[in-house]
Amino acid sequence: MDRVPVKPFRSRDWFADPARSDMTALYLERFMNYGLTPAELRSGRPIIGIAQSGSDLSPCNRIHLELAKRTRDGIRDAGGIAMEFPVHPIFENCRRPTAALDRNLAYLGLVETLYGYPIDAVVLTTGCDKTTPSGIMAASTVDIPAIVLSGGPMLDGWHDGELVGSGTVIWRSRRKLAAGEIDEEEFLNRATDSAPSAGHCNTMGTASTMNAVAEVLGLSLTGCAAIPAPYRERGQMAYETGRRIVDMAYEDLRPSKILTRDSFLNAIRVVSAIGGSSNAQPHIMAMAQHAGVTLYPEDWSDHGYDLPLLVNMQPAGKYLGERFHRAGGVPAVLHELIAGGKLDTSCLTVTGRSIGENIAGRETRDREMIKPFDAPMMERAGFLVLKGNLFDFGIMKTSVISPAFRERYLSTPGAEDRFEARAIVFEGSDDYHHRINDPALDIDEGCILVIRGAGPIGWPGSAEVVNMQPPDALIQRGVLALPTLGDGRQSGTSDSPSILNVSPESAVGGGLSWIRTGDVVRIDLVAGTCDALVEPDEIARRKGEGLPPVPESNTPWEELYREKTGQLAEGGVLDFAVKYRGISAKTPRHNH
Repeated sequence: MDRVPVKPFRSRDWFADPARSDMTALYLERFMNYGLTPAELRSGRPIIGIAQSGSDLSPCNRIHLELAKRTRDGIRDAGGIAMEFPVHPIFENCRRPTAALDRNLAYLGLVETLYGYPIDAVVLTTGCDKTTPSGIMAASTVDIPAIVLSGGPMLDGWHDGELVGSGTVIWRSRRKLAAGEIDEEEFLNRATDSAPSAGHCNTMGTASTMNAVAEVLGLSLTGCAAIPAPYRERGQMAYETGRRIVDMAYEDLRPSKILTRDSFLNAIRVVSAIGGSSNAQPHIMAMAQHAGVTLYPEDWSDHGYDLPLLVNMQPAGKYLGERFHRAGGVPAVLHELIAGGKLDTSCLTVTGRSIGENIAGRETRDREMIKPFDAPMMERAGFLVLKGNLFDFGIMKTSVISPAFRERYLSTPGAEDRFEARAIVFEGSDDYHHRINDPALDIDEGCILVIRGAGPIGWPGSAEVVNMQPPDALIQRGVLALPTLGDGRQSGTSDSPSILNVSPESAVGGGLSWIRTGDVVRIDLVAGTCDALVEPDEIARRKGEGLPPVPESNTPWEELYREKTGQLAEGGVLDFAVKYRGISAKTPRHNH
């Protein structure tokens, strides 16, 4: 018996419109030139798009060029017709001036593809950091059935018998280089050994974090996020994902039925529990905006701070992605959060069942990797939201506060979790690298490194540059970290407890525009404040001097991005785009 969809597939408006046989012929004919038949496209079976994010320019996602074959098999076996198409490449490590420019650009391109072509449902292939939010943002805007397939992390990296995690080893090795412990050749060897196979970062960086978020939001099949790219289970997951998206097309199970405030709050909690990336904050805010879900910047403290760190994975812990997968991955973490009463189990997922139903019985057997809720690696290890006269919003990832950093800055008797520091201000990363070792700055343990001009408008795009390391002289004395503050971002693989994503940024008149080297900054993690101890009259005088200069736009997209993009506190989205939701409800006009 033929299956009947909950509502007619939108592709019928292209391939089976009796009122416009001329247009049906036009739409059909060129698909024939690679072997499709009119009977297939007019059969009433759903057309399933595979949004291909893998390419030679996107090595973290390149595995999808192979996985797509299994996804196609699943689609065909379930009764769908697969159509694979490319999306804008995103590669965090190599894109200059920053891959943050690409998230919103990829979003725009994918919206146009999903809306303007005969696609009934879509598989979003993800991996590297921004491929996940850009795809989910677009799927929410168009609102057709969508499922996320992660490409998975690389195998664990090893160097001289030591686990070396991608990204994290870069930041740790540059300190060793500054200390004179390794040379440049050893630095390169450590970095390359951390990336031993296909896949995205094997640490709990932004890639692993955002694919975990997709699973928690209910947009991936259970267990999808953590399977390493080369494992057999990854190909099997690709096949099952292909099968399931066909069912979703028939069921009309769209993002608008899955994405709710409760599901996003679940995601915030999980990011804290896994020691996830601070980049999750703007990405989750952006996805919520495009889904029409109200989130507040304060939700990151209200729902994402008083949570334990459960996952022992770099940069906040010891291990890497293979062990996390074998320990049970995201479902095992969710199991612990349910035990602690910290997860809404009623949220719907792409399986058609609730998240609570999906993870029943998924408790870990590896307590070295995934800790019990009541015996975690760290208590209160989530994200703190700060504000003050320097900014209205900044966020701090507390799970990477090292014992040495806590002892030096956060353990003064009677003033725990409070400190003051002398600001050293840099005009972007070039200035930082040029001057960090300048003896005239007199940088010591009592300083806070401040970087401005790194936000969405100033950079443009918001750069991962806030995790500044101390001068070489301090590192050689054993001071491996200073407090850092900036209006940009940092790599999710970094172990720096920076105050970052500061909004409003200096380029639009935020407080970092008037701070000066030598100002004293008071940080109070108890009260959630960060203030420069500068008199109001002096602040007003400095504001009258104007804003720090920003580099000119070098491409048309950079100029448009600067004109239309908001601040990181709200997700850095294109301000005009969030009003477009559920656009697939309206069929595009004919093209001839």
